[in-house]
Amino acid sequence: MSPRPLDEVDVLVEAWRRERPDLDVGPLEVLSRVSRLARHLDLARREAFETHGLEPWEFDVLAALRREGSPYALSPGRLLQVTLVTSGTMTNRIDRLEAKGLVGRVPDPHDGRGVQVVLTDAGRARVDDALTDLLAHERAILSALEGDDRQQLADLLRRLTTPFDNAD
Repeated sequence: MSPRPLDEVDVLVEAWRRERPDLDVGPLEVLSRVSRLARHLDLARREAFETHGLEPWEFDVLAALRREGSPYALSPGRLLQVTLVTSGTMTNRIDRLEAKGLVGRVPDPHDGRGVQVVLTDAGRARVDDALTDLLAHERAILSALEGDDRQQLADLLRRLTTPFDNAD
């Protein structure tokens, strides 16, 4: 069996073990790789979105609406919950997306005083195209893993993230 290839994390972990043998630097072996992978994913996402004239935050809002299914509408308050931004930030984002023709505001059919943000046909086409490119980039990032390995990694990462997701 050939030796496993070394990566940058192996180099930094070995350096820390040499310089600080009194510390358990084992967590770096996992979390430094997660951090490096997150940077690569962020770059891939930005590239996929830029191809379609979108900023990451624009994709987040459009994707939240698209995932709702027809008629692709949410209240501004629900968009706040889904995208985890402040009310002022969301108002600004909706205004900017509306100016681009990607969303519109319509009266809320369940609350005569409220409005809903609705995805336009142009917004739906843009988010669908961006998602297609994003998934191609993400498949490329995961290409070193077979299906079973991907599922095992997904399961392990879920175990790590669930306590944070449920902390609210």
